[in-house]
Amino acid sequence: MQFGVFTIGDVTEDPTTGRTPTEAERVQSMVAIATKAEEVGLDVFATGEHHNPPFAAPANPPILLSHIAAQTENLQLSTATTLITTNDPVRLAEDYAYLQHLSGGRTDLMLGRGNTGPVYPWFGKDIRKGIPLAVENYHLLRRLWREKSVDWEGEFRTPLHGYTLAPAPLDGVPPFVWHGSIRSPEIAEQAAFYGDGFFHNNIFWNKEHTQAMVRLYRQRFEHYGHGAAEQAIVGLGGQIFMAETEAEAKRIFRPYFDNAPVYGHGPSLESFTRDTPLTVGTPEQVIERTLGFADYVGDYQRQLFLVDHAGLPLDVVLEQIDILGKQVVPVLRREFEARRPSHVPSNPPTHASLVAEGPDSPHRKVISATAGLEQEAAV
Repeated sequence: MQFGVFTIGDVTEDPTTGRTPTEAERVQSMVAIATKAEEVGLDVFATGEHHNPPFAAPANPPILLSHIAAQTENLQLSTATTLITTNDPVRLAEDYAYLQHLSGGRTDLMLGRGNTGPVYPWFGKDIRKGIPLAVENYHLLRRLWREKSVDWEGEFRTPLHGYTLAPAPLDGVPPFVWHGSIRSPEIAEQAAFYGDGFFHNNIFWNKEHTQAMVRLYRQRFEHYGHGAAEQAIVGLGGQIFMAETEAEAKRIFRPYFDNAPVYGHGPSLESFTRDTPLTVGTPEQVIERTLGFADYVGDYQRQLFLVDHAGLPLDVVLEQIDILGKQVVPVLRREFEARRPSHVPSNPPTHASLVAEGPDSPHRKVISATAGLEQEAAV
C-alpha cells in the first residue's frame, strides 16, 4: 500500500505568531516537505493546482514535480488535483509525458474539476459545463497518449488534424490516472468506465458519504469488466496532527484549525474530528482511525495525508512527517496488508508494472471496458 502527503499550498497566517510566509517561502516549503517525505520512507508526494491567492501551489504542477524529481530517487510524484476542465488536454498530455521522462516514470496524476468558481472564466470556460468538460477533455487526453496521429473534433476546443504528441509517453506507457472527486458521482462513473483509479479526498465528509462514493465506483468498475469490485483501485485523503497526548495535540492544533482558510470560524474542532476523518491526537489514535477507513470503503491502495494546511510552520510540518514516517506508516503497512485478501492489489499500478503488462495491456487502450459500452456518451 502507498502512503504519502499532499499539499494545497495555502499561504496562511500563523495565528500563534501573526506571521504570514512569503510566496517564495511557501514554494520552498513544498520542496522541503517532499524531500522529507522521501527521507522517512513515504511513497508519494502530491501537489494541488491553484491559479489564485491565497495559494502558492503551482498553476502548472509539472514544474514543481520536475524540480522535486531531480532531488529524489524513489518518491512517486502526483497531483491533488490537476484541473482537467480548465487546462488544454494537449498541454496536459505534453507536460505529464515530459515529467514521466524526467522522473524516470515516477509519475501519475489525479484529475479533477476544481472547486474554485472564478477560475473557469479566467480560462474561457463555463463552470456549468464542468462535467461535460471533464468527460470530453479526458477522452481526448487518453487518445493523445495512446494514438500516434490524432484527428479530433469536439465541443470545447479547436479541432486537431494529424496531431502527434511529442514527447510520447515514456516506454509508450501513459501515466496512471486517478479521478479525484469529493461530491460528483459522474466522476466516479468516469473512473470506473476507463478502469482508472478513484481518489476520494474525504477530509470534509462523513464516512457515509465517502462509503457511498467509493461503493458506486467499485460497482461500476466491475460492471465495465475491469475486475471484481473489491479489486478496483481506490485512494483516500485524510488530515492529521499528532503529539504525545491527545490533549497536547489539540492544544497546539486548535488555533490553526479555528483560523483555517476553508473550515475556520465554522465547526468546532471536536465536532469536525467526530464527523470527518480529521484526527488530532497521538500516533496510536491516527493508526486506529486510519485503519478504520478500510472498514467502510474496503481494502484500498493509496492513503495521502494533508499535514501542512492552515499556517502550520514548516518545522512543525516536518516533525509531523517524521512521526508519520517512523511511527505511523510502518504499523499501517503491516496491519493493512494483514487484512488484505490475496486477490486484491496492494498497490496502484506503477510505471514498471504497466510496462511489464506488455503492449496488449488494457491500460494502453483508449477504451478497455468490455461491458456497458453504450454508457460512454452518458458518463
